[in-house]
Amino acid sequence: MKKTVMVLALAVLVLAAAVAGGASEKASTGKTYKVGIAQFVQHVALDAATQGFMDALKEELGDKVVFDVQNASGEMNNCATIVNGFVSNKVDLIMANATPPLTAAASATSTIPVLGTSVTEYGVALDIDNFSGLVGTNVSGTSDLAPLDEQAAMIKEWFPSTKKVGLLYCSAEPNSIYQVNTVEKYLTQDGIECRMFSFTDTNDVASVTQKAAAWSDVIYIPTDNTAAANTEAIANVVLAAKVPVIAGEAGICGGCGVATLSISYYDLGVATGKMAAQVLTGAAKISEMPIGYAAQVEKKYNENVCKALGISPLAGYTAL
Repeated sequence: MKKTVMVLALAVLVLAAAVAGGASEKASTGKTYKVGIAQFVQHVALDAATQGFMDALKEELGDKVVFDVQNASGEMNNCATIVNGFVSNKVDLIMANATPPLTAAASATSTIPVLGTSVTEYGVALDIDNFSGLVGTNVSGTSDLAPLDEQAAMIKEWFPSTKKVGLLYCSAEPNSIYQVNTVEKYLTQDGIECRMFSFTDTNDVASVTQKAAAWSDVIYIPTDNTAAANTEAIANVVLAAKVPVIAGEAGICGGCGVATLSISYYDLGVATGKMAAQVLTGAAKISEMPIGYAAQVEKKYNENVCKALGISPLAGYTAL
């Protein structure tokens, strides 16, 4: 009887050791997740969002995540090529940084999870009527939308005598159109005349900005990727013309603006990375994830531009 008990006990220990060893091996050789990142164009805001996303996902999953980071260089057609490549390579998740990669990814796959970031309004980007904040498909993400009514109010706060505001944006970006239309509504309610000045790509940014500067008392630029990638060209025009710019985000403001009400794109990327970790590990279903928004916005001003234009910074704003 004692021998039998000892044999059984030994068998249990061997089995337990085998199970533990198998679990340990599984933990150490667990699934590696392939994540494709499609960034629309290289500029400060989108770069920060990508970095925040990667940092957060690496913190959550360590070396179990492998990134394929590709940049579309501001070309819409490149977005489709990039995401189709991700689909062919059977990545586990696509992160679409800005609206053009998001729309391309949503068209390319209905099965691979797609998380957007630096996208202003998902209803506009994905052509969803009466958007409630939940896409309900394989698409979710985070929005970089700062309060547009407060941005519009900044113009009168900084420049009380403003009568004409030029709205400068890229006509190829649906979310830019959404923002300038919304800001125009708020400004016209305050009796300010507005005029749209749209460029199609980087080639006509300078010429369109010249027209806007010639007409405007103040120029407003939304969170526009093409503008963000061409702030130097814009600055060369507006500073020479002595026309101030109120910007939709800190990157544009840092290049050519006076002030902005902006979010942290790095933090936005971090939030998106945490969402990705939940999706990849099965802790959450992407179809049940509502769009996330920045926790807070910050009032910032560009000290160099203010000095160049002879403008005194307002109380409550901090230097970029």
